[in-house]
Amino acid sequence: MSTRSTEQITVYSDYVCPFCYLGRESLSRYQESRDDDLEINWQPFDLRHGKRNPDGTIDHSVDDGKDDDYYEQAKESVRNLQEKYDVDMALDLATEVDSFAAQIASYYVADHYPYETWLEFDEAIFAALWQDGRDIGDADVLADLADEVGVDPDEIRSALDDEQLRKEIEAEWTAAQRRGITGVPTFAYDGHAARGAVPPEHLRRLVEGE
Repeated sequence: MSTRSTEQITVYSDYVCPFCYLGRESLSRYQESRDDDLEINWQPFDLRHGKRNPDGTIDHSVDDGKDDDYYEQAKESVRNLQEKYDVDMALDLATEVDSFAAQIASYYVADHYPYETWLEFDEAIFAALWQDGRDIGDADVLADLADEVGVDPDEIRSALDDEQLRKEIEAEWTAAQRRGITGVPTFAYDGHAARGAVPPEHLRRLVEGE
């Protein structure tokens, strides 16, 4: 992915993670409070890795250490954060949705379009899932979202069929693990990190040291 000279905060996230969606709401509030721009250096993190069948379906029989109690606690945490950030969500969790196609599409747009276009697309993917309950693993959905932000839908369809892009996404995920990223969202800045949908003041301390 291309690099920029503008001040950035690195964000490791997966579109199917509700805490990533809520964490981005927190980040947006922090960004709005700043005098200077703070752009997002998005790094994909594949939560479905290891549970994805060759045909793209999710194998829920794979033991990932998450049982019914975990999901109930996660739902409660999501609802509490919705109330805290005053965010409406169509879903609490999205365990049946695979975001790999969305990650590929987002990765492609980040590399081929201006930052502002990528940001619109990124936010549209999050909104499609968490506000509208759409399947962001569907190529037609991603093509429609791309068209809405001025990206050629045919480019997205081609990107989804590009094996090299799939390998690059997998390499990014592996690299994130090697950097010690074990969960999302993780916000990283200048050698320090904050994990989870932390409040805006935590992000301010992370970036500004205050």
